[in-house]
Parts: sequence; C-alpha cells; structure tokens
Amino acid sequence: MALLFLCLVLTHLAYLQNVSANFYSNFDITWGNDQAKILDNGQQLQLTLDQSSGSGFQSKNEYLFAKIDMQIKLVPGNSAGTVTAYYMSSQGDKHDEIDFEFLGNLCGDPYIVQTNVFSQGQGIREQRIYLWFDPTADFHTYSVLWNPQQILFSVDGTPVRVFKNNENVGVAYPKNQGMRIYSSLWNGDDWATRGGLVKIDWSKAPFVASYQNFNAQVCTSSSDCSANAWYSQASLDSGEQQQLRWVRKNYMVYDYCSDTKRFPQGLPTECTH
Repeated sequence: MALLFLCLVLTHLAYLQNVSANFYSNFDITWGNDQAKILDNGQQLQLTLDQSSGSGFQSKNEYLFAKIDMQIKLVPGNSAGTVTAYYMSSQGDKHDEIDFEFLGNLCGDPYIVQTNVFSQGQGIREQRIYLWFDPTADFHTYSVLWNPQQILFSVDGTPVRVFKNNENVGVAYPKNQGMRIYSSLWNGDDWATRGGLVKIDWSKAPFVASYQNFNAQVCTSSSDCSANAWYSQASLDSGEQQQLRWVRKNYMVYDYCSDTKRFPQGLPTECTH
C-alpha cells in the first residue's frame, strides 16, 4: 500500500512538470504532407505555404486549462494574404477556441495580430494590434494563460489582451471542454490583408513560418492544477496593467468593444464589465 501511494504521488508530481518540445513527442502534423517538417531532432518545426497547399499541426493531447508558450518566427518579406494561426480549440458546433492569428502584409508594412475568443461556438470578439518589433527577423514568444478566471494573451511577456470570466452576467466562458493546441499556415487572401484587397504574390512562395521552444503547464481537470499559481491568477498586477494600457494606446487598431456600427443594438455584455 505504501509503495502504491508513493507511486501515485510521484506520478502526480511528474504530471505537474512542464510539457515542452520535442515536437515529435507533443505534436502531430495534420495536413500539408511534406509542407510541414520537424527539424533538429524535434527541436524546431516549420510550416510552409505554396500554391499547392498550406500546412498545419496539432497537439497529441487536449487540456482543460493551460499556460502555453511558443516561439514563432513569422513569414518574412511580402507575406500579404497569408495567415499564420496559433490557437487552442475544442471540437463541435458549440466549440471553445482561443486564437492568435498573424495576418501577413506587404513588405515594409507591419503584421497585424488578431486575437479572438469563442465560447459555446460564439466568437465575434476580435481585437487587432500591430507589433512593436519585426516578428520575421527573429523568434518571439506568444503565450496564452487560460484558467477559470481569465484568458491572458501575451507577447514576449507583455500582456496584449485579457478576456475575463463574466458568467455572472450571462457571458459564456470556456471552462468545460478540453482543447488541443493547433497551428497552421494558409491562404487567407480573401480577407486577411486590407480586407482582401491585397492578394498573395505566389512568385514569393514558398512562405515559411518557424516554431521552437514550446513550453506548457497543462491540466486535464481542475484538480490537476489547483496547486499552481497561474491556475488561480484572477487579475493583472499593476505592472502588467500598465503594459496592457501601453499596448492598447499605441498599437491597437481594432476592438470589437468599440465597434458600435457592428453592434447597433448595443455592444456585447462583456464590453461593459
């Protein structure tokens, strides 16, 4: 009995350790065949888009709450019309989803980062920002903290968006469906760059996005994570609040919570809480 108890304790402690790349161990390439490649003994992954196909991958496991980090180097040069998506999602018509989407642009123009949150199949919660650096010159860390209180999007440790749990005022919140981690590189030139006015220049193909240093602290149920500080984080500290205000003031280009033309009958409930 003592040996069984020790075994259970050690198993639980091991589970609470970080999940980290090797990409071979944690992800499956799901489409694109040879367009997606795992390199350097599993330490890097590349997605490629050309006229024949895009490509994508997903995590082997699904999680209920997580703190995930991925270093990504986005498509360089003229990336107009390309979309690099990095997100978590469950399945089905009433799915939950937490999105980063990187919208390519003409050479010299900034990338747009679009974030979105779906709960019970309902999205329309887009925010868009420019980045304060060139995301194609080097790897940068894009993070999601998802716990029962909030969803926090961060770039290189700087908060860029918070979506709070507002179930108390009738807003659905992702908390019951396990999600896998996904990423894909695909042709979105019907909408991604200037509303679809700028199309992909296929003479610049292949387009390549690169990934490394995946790290995650994950749960499969709330009991697995109750001892972790990130799981109970309910708000930003004063420094993080200041950083978020800086991002919103200087780099935000669209916020659904300010789009009264889109919502003539009134802004979504969470926008006023």
